[in-house]
Amino acid sequence: MSIKHKLNRMKAHLNTGNGASKQMPAALEQHQQKMIEIPHLDKWEEYGAKAVFIEDEYCLIREVTYPLTHRHGKYSFDMLLDIIRIWNESDVSHPLSAKGFQADNMFFFDTETTGLGTGAGTSIFLLGYACIEDDSVKIRQHFLPRPGFEVPFYKTFLEKVNYETLVTYNGKSFDWPQVVSQHTLHRGQLPKLPSFGHFDLYHAARRLWKNKLERVKLAVVEEEVLGFKREDDIPGYLAPMIYFDFVDRHDPEAIFKIMKHNEEDVLSLIALYIHLSALLLNQEFAKHEDSFELARWFSALKDRYRAIQSFEKGVLETKQEEEGLIVKFHLANEHKKNHNVQAAAKLWQETADSQQADLKASSHLELAKYYEHKVKDFEAALYHANAALHAALESNIQKASLRETDLHKRISRLEGKRMKAAKGQENR
Repeated sequence: MSIKHKLNRMKAHLNTGNGASKQMPAALEQHQQKMIEIPHLDKWEEYGAKAVFIEDEYCLIREVTYPLTHRHGKYSFDMLLDIIRIWNESDVSHPLSAKGFQADNMFFFDTETTGLGTGAGTSIFLLGYACIEDDSVKIRQHFLPRPGFEVPFYKTFLEKVNYETLVTYNGKSFDWPQVVSQHTLHRGQLPKLPSFGHFDLYHAARRLWKNKLERVKLAVVEEEVLGFKREDDIPGYLAPMIYFDFVDRHDPEAIFKIMKHNEEDVLSLIALYIHLSALLLNQEFAKHEDSFELARWFSALKDRYRAIQSFEKGVLETKQEEEGLIVKFHLANEHKKNHNVQAAAKLWQETADSQQADLKASSHLELAKYYEHKVKDFEAALYHANAALHAALESNIQKASLRETDLHKRISRLEGKRMKAAKGQENR
């Protein structure tokens, strides 16, 4: 019987996270006695795995070593050493900064689970991580051979991992909470979990490429950004069915494919961390579309200098006029936040000529505020307020900042100020 046919038979057991999980195979629920002989141990050993026992339970640990010169897509792993050195020499303050750490402190971590959700029916059966060790990249994978053997499975992992520098892809929301949950169930037999730091690359990828890529799944980012294409890969969503089949039959043939999938996941995390760090540390490395999103990221972090620097790079490199006006509008707002309103006003004058109604209206509104509060030119402020209202009404813009009632109030107030100013001049 083919693996594909066996997987189809197991589909009923897949927990998709959209509701209660289906009934698991009976072997998952039965208490197991100590195994004197490990099924297919010769296959496991040939694949680089060894058994580690704790009392009458065991887990399987596989190790793989890559030279630092190995390339994964666009990047070789020795670049990580340069990236960590540059972080330590840099004054860039950022959530992905490795300042204060060394390359061998970083742990690139991913899991495979029995479901795609985070409910009670989901548990981890494979813990994988990569780190720099002995001038090479060492991958270790801890495999749970059956439910009930969680103590050696988690204990061997927790004794190795560096909690301060976990690097994951959506690990904050998925992988690590699963570890914490299982630790709670077995905490009397496991090492204590200390507080830890966390570099979650999923949130960085989403911030930079959610408008550029169809999806920000790691496999898509690998191919579109890192230049790495998987060959003969088993999709992660099949992992639960493959594991349930293994628990029934003990044949590790398909599990090895899942382990290879996990291995490539953690290697991609190294390459992705190198890529993201290079973008953050060197503006010249970024393409213009990345410069814009990087600038917005720096803006959110209140790093005005680098936000302005990135927006300016985006302005210079943007080929289409309307796209350039959007970048200029953001640059103007950054100048405003940096208390350089004159530089902002010059840019708003340009963006007010946009063909996009919302950009046009927003630019005129900012100019109305500038002339009212900074220049005290109420005639100019009234002109721009009316222009903002006209653009907003023309295209039925729903932005809160461009509400019709608020714009009418602004116009009424400016008319009053203009009249008062005119009377003041007459009385002189």
